[in-house]
Amino acid sequence: MPKELYFFIAFIAGSGIAVQSGANAQLRLLINNPLITALLSFLVGTFALIALVIATASRELPSWQVLTHIAWWKWLGGIMGAFYICSVVITAPKIGAANTLGFVMAGQLIFAVLFDHFGWLGFQAHAVSPMRLLGVALLLLGIFLVQKY
Repeated sequence: MPKELYFFIAFIAGSGIAVQSGANAQLRLLINNPLITALLSFLVGTFALIALVIATASRELPSWQVLTHIAWWKWLGGIMGAFYICSVVITAPKIGAANTLGFVMAGQLIFAVLFDHFGWLGFQAHAVSPMRLLGVALLLLGIFLVQKY
């Protein structure tokens, strides 16, 4: 696939995060419990993934032996996903979608640059450069302006 298609997919995923934040915040108003709201959101996502796996699985699922030999830290994605959903369900109704997602983006960008720089979590190392730092600073400035005005 061309790199531009991956850029587009990532952009659409970002728009989905905005939709997810609003939908989950509204769901929380009806459920009145952020943890149950997050659980319901994950259940819907789990059922959607089960249907997708059934519809598209072209090979066997991993064996129990493979699953039991996965390093503990490689399971953090699911835990961080649950933390993210709970956090957004709690913060979005209080500070709004733009503020919530602005701070989420700031955290994502800062830590993504660190992960790239040090090659953490299996990422290919990309050293921090003055231009990358300028890019981070400009994006953070943009987030600040959205928060402030």
